[in-house]
Amino acid sequence: MTALTIVFAGTPEFSVAALDALVAVGHRVAAVYTQPDRPAGRGQKIQMSAVKAAAIRHGLHVEQPQTLRETNAVTRLAGFAPDVMIVVAYGLILPQNILAIPRLGCVNIHGSLLPRWRGAAPIQRALLAGDAQTGISIMRMEAGLDTGPVISTHPTSIATHENAASLHDRLAILGAQALRESLPKYASGALEPTPQSNDGVTYAHKIRKDEALIDWNSSAQNIDRQVRAFNPWPIAQTRWQGQQLRVWEASVLEKSNRETPGTVIKTDESGIAVATGGGQLIIHRLQLAGRKAMAATDFCHAHRLIGERLGDQSVE
Repeated sequence: MTALTIVFAGTPEFSVAALDALVAVGHRVAAVYTQPDRPAGRGQKIQMSAVKAAAIRHGLHVEQPQTLRETNAVTRLAGFAPDVMIVVAYGLILPQNILAIPRLGCVNIHGSLLPRWRGAAPIQRALLAGDAQTGISIMRMEAGLDTGPVISTHPTSIATHENAASLHDRLAILGAQALRESLPKYASGALEPTPQSNDGVTYAHKIRKDEALIDWNSSAQNIDRQVRAFNPWPIAQTRWQGQQLRVWEASVLEKSNRETPGTVIKTDESGIAVATGGGQLIIHRLQLAGRKAMAATDFCHAHRLIGERLGDQSVE
């Protein structure tokens, strides 16, 4: 394998496996670009990104510009003379003059099978849509939003009870593996990027917190998708006795019911059965505001729910 000079751009935990893989195979990572340190957590303490922490661990040079649109940022990046720039969930727009710097262009790891789910939240949107399959696309970037030609695709099935957290972790590893496999072939010219089809294009718009509110008139299947797609953020939620009630884990029971949607039908060792607009949702793990998440069986030891109705129209 011919070692490449690489500029890596990424920010969250999803990007770390790819950076680790590039270092492990012996490429020269001239610089790591990541978002500026920002306040995070309950204490709002200034924290570095997951990618910055990984770069420091590897002893790599770190750049944290606020934007890549300024002339000095373009000049500085060009000074690293990269063969290729690898971009994984970086979070900043790359203008055309940045895209044109590396001789092999800018290569992106995207968490879907393009052209399905272009955009910011492909993992959550695939789960919300009930997709049976997703995967990784290795793509050469262009000015449009995830519109560039695809170097390779790497599919994976979505498990029945998979949530956004578990799928995120699997795709991060799959993305790193896909990059290790595809990058040498692309660099040598053995793998030619293929333009995306105009058919089947969908957009994975950024998740809004208000999407987390459960509508019990919806089907149990749709609510279950919502619970899985919004774990670990923003967490599907409803209301009970004026309090926020988050639903972390649930499953579907294809059983008819006569109760008003949102009504708790029964509680037993399997969880809390709630009537919906189609079938029943069995809640397995939940959380009252200000409390820790707990198993539904433990929750029911402290609270009587049978006959109670969940839900109203507010989100906290």
